[in-house]
Amino acid sequence: MTEYNRLWQPIEFNEAWQQCDTSILDDISASWFERRKKLKEDSGEYADFLSQLKREHAIETGVIERLYDLKRGVTETLIKQGFIESFLSHGDTNIAKSDLLHYLNDHLEAVNFVFDIVKEDRPLTVSFIRELHQLVTRNQKYTEGRDQFGNNLQVTLLKGKYKERENNPTREDGTEILYCPPEQVASEMDNLILIYNTQLQAQLHPLILATWFHHAFTTIHPFQDGNGRMARLLTSLIFIKFGYFPFTVLREEAKAKYIEALEQADKGEFQPLVTYFGEVQKRNIQKALNLKDVSSTSLAEVQAVLGQKVEAWQHQNSHEQRQLLVTHRNEIFDYCNTVLNEFRHRLKETVNGNIQLDISSCSFDNSNLQHYFYTQMMNYAQKHDYFFNRTLPKAWLIFELTLAENKKYQLIITLHYYGYDDSTLAIGSLLQFKESEQIDTALPLEIPPHIISISNDVEAKKRNIRSYLENALTLALAQIASEI
Repeated sequence: MTEYNRLWQPIEFNEAWQQCDTSILDDISASWFERRKKLKEDSGEYADFLSQLKREHAIETGVIERLYDLKRGVTETLIKQGFIESFLSHGDTNIAKSDLLHYLNDHLEAVNFVFDIVKEDRPLTVSFIRELHQLVTRNQKYTEGRDQFGNNLQVTLLKGKYKERENNPTREDGTEILYCPPEQVASEMDNLILIYNTQLQAQLHPLILATWFHHAFTTIHPFQDGNGRMARLLTSLIFIKFGYFPFTVLREEAKAKYIEALEQADKGEFQPLVTYFGEVQKRNIQKALNLKDVSSTSLAEVQAVLGQKVEAWQHQNSHEQRQLLVTHRNEIFDYCNTVLNEFRHRLKETVNGNIQLDISSCSFDNSNLQHYFYTQMMNYAQKHDYFFNRTLPKAWLIFELTLAENKKYQLIITLHYYGYDDSTLAIGSLLQFKESEQIDTALPLEIPPHIISISNDVEAKKRNIRSYLENALTLALAQIASEI
């Protein structure tokens, strides 16, 4: 006997959405918006980066909908080089090459259409949504349906039109998911747009607005097919409107993060979905912060751009602005020092004097010791694929555990600049075994850097900094314990 799960409820904005934590994006967004101004003016790399993001979206959105499959190797080539048939070999995809390219180009054109809509500052309307659906399904002729006896069959896809029959999927456990019935789709879509515009005018946080809209749209499921692709396109539109990036779900994240978070939101637990959407934006921001804003063209052009940038730098970076960045980075260093000392006192009570625990440090102002761990910082940045600006000040803290005279472990917390801007810090974590003053052995500590902006108030960022440091210490202690 089939069980039913009524997913759809009349669309509304639950105030619980506003209680969701958006700090995953807030911690870094100020640096991105400042950097974006420079990239938009001068960077050919930024233009290429956006083109690649669009192509990535076009590919991945169809993969997770099982419209086609495409091997990861050729996926990377198509993202970097473009949708060219000669790049495809036998076995790279599970459908005809011509069909694949039709789908990819339709998706890419839809993404470009979304960018154009934002650039023209056109409002989001139901007519636009239907037009977008017609574009994204242009070369899709059929979709799956069921007859009156529940048998699967192929039906002609309605393009740009709302569904005329139920499109309720059945999960592996036999549970049927009930989306909005066809006769109520039009009114629900009108209501969705009305609430969106109301919340837009209320200046709801972009991350929450985009995530809420995505979830609401998927519960309506207004079209016979293509609803997932449409949800991600419309979510992209909202993010782009606020200066962010297209929303792309990578195939390896689809089930473990995306679908699971959507199902939690169905139950009224909204934070996991907000956090995942924030992770996707943060991932792209971190990549963008490592883009050069000056392309290597002719010597004359580079000289001219250099002169303009030096003049602009002297004008824009007043003493007050530079001092603010210095104040914020020092505040972060002091906070890291405070947190590590708190952890030290707590751990000291646990080990009953069997381990000597010490903390040493070098602040941003201590130029005599900043060269310590320079090579480790460089290698760490290379491992995690970002630009380490070695010309700017650095700082570090050491959480040292001494078991015996010749058996010391050091958790090294580094603070250094991330990317090509002086308003973004990376907090990194390294673990090493110290056999003597001359011999250090690096130990595995798989934790990426925590990236934060220092151009605005850092108080709200402290909670995530504390979480990062606690996670680093937890992993370090686990590694040490496994070796004892």
